[in-house]
Amino acid sequence: MIKPLATGLAVTFENLFKKPFTVQYPEERLEMFPRFRGLHILARHEDGLERCVGCELCAVACPADAIFVKAAENDADAPRSHGERYAERYEINMLRCIFCGMCEEACPEDAIFLEKDYELSDYRREAFIYTKDELLVGPEKAGYLPQR
Repeated sequence: MIKPLATGLAVTFENLFKKPFTVQYPEERLEMFPRFRGLHILARHEDGLERCVGCELCAVACPADAIFVKAAENDADAPRSHGERYAERYEINMLRCIFCGMCEEACPEDAIFLEKDYELSDYRREAFIYTKDELLVGPEKAGYLPQR
């Protein structure tokens, strides 16, 4: 009984005289760890076409059932992706997402990535359902994406 109490007091006194670590949040930001998973993004190829071919493997791999993909046939005259199909509708419900990264691992086209953005708060539930238009990033951000 005395030993746990002494150990707890020792930890308290050890930290009592240390300088507190404070970050002035909006102005200062901490650098995220390399394995941190934040906001999802859908990448494009260098030519501007979408990487996502609507295979729905990300939706199947998601343990929280947070991803919905509706595929459509690609028009040969005006293609949206390099594949035969493309994701006509792509939605991620961030209220369900557990940021596990399984969608990123399952994607054969390297279309979906979890970036370092962690400011995902909002006041409306509807705002947490991210659509394809909100998730797509241009090829200029391709330099940010990790190479596999």
